Amino acid sequence: MIELAKVIGDVPVGGTVTVLSDDEAARLDIPAWCQMRGQQYVGESPSAGGGVAYVVRRVS
Repeated sequence: MIELAKVIGDVPVGGTVTVLSDDEAARLDIPAWCQMRGQQYVGESPSAGGGVAYVVRRVS
């Protein structure tokens, strides 16, 4: 979450950032963070290296 908050400002509006995590709490935390911050949670998929890849789109 901390790294997502750090980099989202560097992503152009409309661009996406992928967060790789093996923390089970991320499944709830990332969508909640997006809602609080006015960003779009795109979805998740299994990560090639294990864990999950969460995609967030910057909308503002």
